Amino acid sequence: MTVKLDVDWGALAERLDRDGAALTEAPMLDPATAAGLRDGFGDDSLFRSTIVMDRHNYGRGTYRYYRRPLPPAVAELRERTYRPLAALANAWADRLGSERFPDTLAELTDRCRRAGQERPTPLVLRYGPGDWNALHQDIYGEVAFPLQLAIALTRPGEDFAGGESLFVEQRPRAQSRGTAVNVPLGHGVVFPNRHRPVAGRRGDHRVTVRHGVSTVRSGERLVLGIIYHDAA
Repeated sequence: MTVKLDVDWGALAERLDRDGAALTEAPMLDPATAAGLRDGFGDDSLFRSTIVMDRHNYGRGTYRYYRRPLPPAVAELRERTYRPLAALANAWADRLGSERFPDTLAELTDRCRRAGQERPTPLVLRYGPGDWNALHQDIYGEVAFPLQLAIALTRPGEDFAGGESLFVEQRPRAQSRGTAVNVPLGHGVVFPNRHRPVAGRRGDHRVTVRHGVSTVRSGERLVLGIIYHDAA
């Protein structure tokens, strides 16, 4: 298992503020670890819940939520990325005048537990030809950390075609802005799960963000989703 966090978090925060989503410059997982997580998709003992998306009008494809204990690579990624992302989340909270978040994942988990949110939310999503994910937000209860991370477990352009990560901002008094991102194998993309601040003429304003996946034209796309708050 190899988890790499060669991330310039300051530069990533600048890209996130500018573009609304930010790729890591280096991979966070090596190919062997990504393959292990990909191959684990069929192991029922690892997961607490399986969602077939078209049964719920979520799009088309399948995703599975891990049960505790999380696989070591998933637990390590979630733990080690939380603190720098919490610093960014709190900078956003200060700009928007909203509630700040704890400095550690353990404290956030405790806050979730007090709110009745105890189910783990990291997941693996799998898409085949014709599959897609509708625009949505991952809000599972009263406590919702404002950033999340998606890590590619397959290679765009080689393992699959299409299937771009989509991010759409609903800006006040303006047309929505959409961004499509291809995430290389092992790399991550950080994005807001609900709102982000955007500077305007009269200061920062709150922009609503939704994310999804465009239609996969061929092959198979798998991605690891790291969500930091637990579910009710």
